[in-house]
Amino acid sequence: REMTSRRATAGVSETERKYRMGKKVVVGMSGGVDSSVAAYLLKEQGYEVIGVTMQIWQSETKCEVEKKGGCCGISAVEDARRVAEVLDIPYYVMNFRAEFKRDVIDYFVREYRLGRTPNPCIACNRFVKWEALLQRSLLLGADYIATGHYAQVLCLENGRYALGLSKTAAKDQTYALYNLTQRQLSHTLMPIGAYEKPEVRAIAAAAGLPVAAKPDSQEICFVPDGDYARFIDESTGEPSAPGNFVDTAGQVLGQHRGITHYTVGQRKGLGIAFGEPRYVTALRPETNEVVLGTGEEVFSSKLLADDVNWMAVSQPEVGTKFRCRAKIRYNHGGADCEVLMLPDGKIQVMFPTPQRAVTPGQAVVLYTEAGIVLGGGTIER
Repeated sequence: REMTSRRATAGVSETERKYRMGKKVVVGMSGGVDSSVAAYLLKEQGYEVIGVTMQIWQSETKCEVEKKGGCCGISAVEDARRVAEVLDIPYYVMNFRAEFKRDVIDYFVREYRLGRTPNPCIACNRFVKWEALLQRSLLLGADYIATGHYAQVLCLENGRYALGLSKTAAKDQTYALYNLTQRQLSHTLMPIGAYEKPEVRAIAAAAGLPVAAKPDSQEICFVPDGDYARFIDESTGEPSAPGNFVDTAGQVLGQHRGITHYTVGQRKGLGIAFGEPRYVTALRPETNEVVLGTGEEVFSSKLLADDVNWMAVSQPEVGTKFRCRAKIRYNHGGADCEVLMLPDGKIQVMFPTPQRAVTPGQAVVLYTEAGIVLGGGTIER
């Protein structure tokens, strides 16, 4: 524990430590190792730390809640409470069910029924884990909120706040955080971004945290079995209607089970066989059609995005062009691109090398060569 404590405070001057001792930070604790170590590191650095678990599960039945696990299950509360006891910090459970239902679940269902593929974690980060938690934390007199996300908060020379890549590329979460506002970032700490995952687990073990070996949660928390279509059908009470598979020329190829069962780029699980591989290239909710194409037809050289949030820079003027890197989904490696500013705040992103499965509803996130988030938006087409 002594060695871990020295490392956690390495590089922190006595003046800085005294400054931090007067600052209060609310740590969103999911019961996992990352947020637990975030709380530990911040306490070791001199902050007054308060642990909070966000109650977002919708079920009132304990046995149903326990099945969900992850950040939505009752086990999250139990694990986070045990960590708070070890760290000797105050701990609370706050109810955010209404915000989560409105800003995440309803959005998720609505987007799928519109033929888009949403990323609920991005919505949850922007509207629940940050905005809702930040508002309540400030009312408690907190100066900051903190999470166990793998990213780094930067204050740039131009005075703006931005996110930088975490130390570990494999765990980097900047893509899912591109939509945070300047106000939110100015009140945010992310101490985990400076560590590799094995280092985080080692710190947890050395500190005696009971979640040091707890597995990471992988699935969308409110759809633990991964059956999005079933969840949407049950949520709306209106099963997705069957329709036609068509090719890019409009020729009918067969019948699909409902557009909520499909996403752009999908090849497996189509329920229809061809002499060569076919991929979903588009969803047409207005005609209830799923368009299938060849491997070549699933690649795109440009995209249009709206609802753009600018982070490292303020919004460029219409007609501005610049080059950067872009990610079009969480596990995308990134690609060189040219960005053109369009009217109404939209952007066109053009790729010299066509990219596979550009998916409406997903985010496109722009990065500098140094790995700083410039901004990002929602892919329209």
